[in-house]
Amino acid sequence: MLYEEVFVLFLEQVKESLEKGEFAKLTMAKTIGKLELKNIFLRPVAYKDNVKVLLKFSYRPRETEDVENELTLEEAFDVLKEHLRNPFLSVLLFTTTKDITFKINKKGAGSITENSPTFHYVTEAQNDAK
Repeated sequence: MLYEEVFVLFLEQVKESLEKGEFAKLTMAKTIGKLELKNIFLRPVAYKDNVKVLLKFSYRPRETEDVENELTLEEAFDVLKEHLRNPFLSVLLFTTTKDITFKINKKGAGSITENSPTFHYVTEAQNDAK
């Protein structure tokens, strides 16, 4: 199945984990080539009325400062979609019940696998960006 179709299914699992309060962290990893942008992370942010996430761009050279933004989940999904295959080939969702991995192979097909959870509780992010 094309990776775009599988990614939609993956994003539904992300939404569900947030709604259930099980979402611990999401990481985009495994880049094509060794680029300055090393990872993209999403963590939940505490808000009572609307769900926000902290989106963090982590860069390889230590001199480059990481960039953090608070976004709605839909805004964060748009950013994640922009970086699929350009440059990231995998996205890992960590929940308190299971870890879910989305991968894109060389032929452009997507797959989802599940493993035992890495995180056993949710720690909400604090946005230190000014």
